[in-house]
Amino acid sequence: ERNTPHRSDTTTGRAPAPSGGLLHGLPWLVWRRHRAALASGLAVTVLVSAYFTYQHFAVVDFVQRYGTEFNERTGVKFGEQFRIAFRGGTTLLQFLPALIGLFLGAPLIAGEQEHGTVRLVTTQSVSRGRWIAATLALPLTVVVVCTTALSMSYRWMWLPAHTLAFNGDWLLSGPFDVTGPMLPATSLFFAVCGIALGVVLKRILTSMVAGVVFMGAFSIAWSRVPERLGQLRHAFAPLDQEPSIAADAIYMDNWVATADGKFYGFGTCLDSSEAATDACRAKMGITQSVTDYFSFDQMAGMQWRGSIILLVASVLILGFVVRRARRRPL
Repeated sequence: ERNTPHRSDTTTGRAPAPSGGLLHGLPWLVWRRHRAALASGLAVTVLVSAYFTYQHFAVVDFVQRYGTEFNERTGVKFGEQFRIAFRGGTTLLQFLPALIGLFLGAPLIAGEQEHGTVRLVTTQSVSRGRWIAATLALPLTVVVVCTTALSMSYRWMWLPAHTLAFNGDWLLSGPFDVTGPMLPATSLFFAVCGIALGVVLKRILTSMVAGVVFMGAFSIAWSRVPERLGQLRHAFAPLDQEPSIAADAIYMDNWVATADGKFYGFGTCLDSSEAATDACRAKMGITQSVTDYFSFDQMAGMQWRGSIILLVASVLILGFVVRRARRRPL
């Protein structure tokens, strides 16, 4: 007996889904629907990761030749040689989560709603639960895999010269956001937020515009979070000296303190004359200068705390998306 195409294949105007292989059934259909975005993401990941890997060896060669101590000569040479790799690469990875949220997340379900594909698929012996699971699982898996590869390759390039890149500022200049678990967690969060906006608004363009507003506002709010993810450490020195911290530590603030550890603002007792200042500080018992800082070994823990916050938020939003997709008309 001659086989005939399934109704779902002829109705959607696509070739029958393969019955075997890595992708088949619903995942294969999801790939077919979004293959341009997913394939582009995979290709960009391979190319950019290869570039970061290549630059790693150049960075190692530079460090072996000039060392890792930041000074005017070394800083200028490093900036001239690696400006594109670090400035350009960091900027690309910082914007990547928003691009994923806008161009993959927002259209993912909104596009199916707008074109009526959801109703078609769910009338052909496919439950809404299976459809939403397949629609979300493949793209989000690709997002996590690609951003993890980019994060790891960037870190491999950056780590040998982390005291030179961005003058050693790993907290506020980009490396904190694009290495370790932070890049995958942020990308997943923005992708899920884009999907949720698409489910609610049901129009691609409207969802993307709303996504721009939301992601911009969130990024501004989140910029104040990293410095709250770790416990500040203190370096002490006699009052007439400046506390010493490591070259890769992040300076946060200065204080003055008493011998028993009571802190005062750095400007406490500052007067027009040195004698008046000294007399005031002696009266208050101020004997030490204090510097607040984050050490480099705190970076990983701070990143994991931030990532957990974003992952928990992503799970909650995904739960909302699945619940709405299963219970409300699409």
